[in-house]
Amino acid sequence: MDLVSIFIAFAGGIFGAAIGALQAFVILGFLILVGVAAQATGADLMSIPLGTAFGPHVGGFAAGVAAAAYASRKGKIESGRDIVSALMGTNSPDVLLIGGIFSVGAYILNWAFNLVPFAWTDTVALSVVVSAIVARLLWGNGVFGQVKAGQARYAPGPDTQWLPWQSTVAQRLMIGLGAGVLSAHIALLIGAENGGVVMGFAISAISLSLLGLGVQVPVTHHITLVAAVAATASGSLIWGAVFGMGAGIVGEYMANTFLVHGDTHIDPPACTIVVLTSLSILLQAVGVYGAFSETIAIVILVVLVLYGAFAMMRQSSVGVVEQASA
Repeated sequence: MDLVSIFIAFAGGIFGAAIGALQAFVILGFLILVGVAAQATGADLMSIPLGTAFGPHVGGFAAGVAAAAYASRKGKIESGRDIVSALMGTNSPDVLLIGGIFSVGAYILNWAFNLVPFAWTDTVALSVVVSAIVARLLWGNGVFGQVKAGQARYAPGPDTQWLPWQSTVAQRLMIGLGAGVLSAHIALLIGAENGGVVMGFAISAISLSLLGLGVQVPVTHHITLVAAVAATASGSLIWGAVFGMGAGIVGEYMANTFLVHGDTHIDPPACTIVVLTSLSILLQAVGVYGAFSETIAIVILVVLVLYGAFAMMRQSSVGVVEQASA
C-alpha cells in the first residue's frame, strides 16, 4: 500500500459513484473478460478489474453503494438501496466525494485483511460487506434493518423480497445448479492460473446490465464465483454444482438478514461469497477434497436435488390450492 494506490482508489471511487454501483459492476465484468483474454497472450491485466480502481470493493461497486446511502439521507435520491441510478445526476460533488472516501477505506480494509498469512476468505467480498455495513450504520436503519409490522424476517412479503422471481427454494436451487455447473466447467477448462475462476463471475456481472433495464434476469455472480472456487480447489465439477446450489440457498438467507428490511444496500451475493469461500477453503484444509471427495459431493448433490424436487412439488400443490380457492 502506498499513497499513489490510495489516490487511485479515491479516483476510482469517484468514478464508480458517478456512474452508479450497478453500472460500475457491469464494467468490471467486461474488464475481467479482457483480463482473461489477455492472459491467453501471456499478458497480465487482471490487476485492473480486481485491483485498486475498479475492484468490486472500490470503484467497481462498493463506492456507489456507499454514495447512494449518503445521497438518500441527504434527500438527493429516493432510496439508499438504489444501486442503479448514476449519482452524477444528483449534481452534488459531496456524493461523489463519499464514493471516493469509501473506496479508499475499502482498499485499506482489503489490504489489512490480506495481512493474514494464509488464505481464509475472499477478502474483496468481505471488504464490500464491511463497507456497506459502515454506510448503513452512518445513514441507514441499522445493520439488520427493521422488519415491518406483520412480516417475518425470513418470510418477507412479495413487495419486500430481494428478487421475487428468484425467491422460491426450487427456483434458487435450479439456477444454482445451472449457473454453478457452467461456471465450474469453464473454470476447470481454462484453469485457475489462467483466470478461469472469475470467468463465470464476469459473465454474471455483465448479465446484470439487463437488470438495470427492468429485465428479470437472475443474479448469479455469487453462484458462479463460489462454484468455480470449489471446482478448481477440488478438481471436481460435482463440487462446483454443490456450491452453486448452496449459494442459491445462502444468497436468499443473506438478503433477508441484511438487505430486504434495510434502507441501504448490503449486498447478499458478497455476503454469500464470503461465507462459502471460507467454507471451501476449510474443506480443502481439512482434507475433504481429498480421498472420497467425489463420493461426498455426489451424496450432497443428491440431497440438494431431492430437496429441490420436494420444494417444487410443494410449491405446485400450494398453487393448485390457491387457484381452487380463488
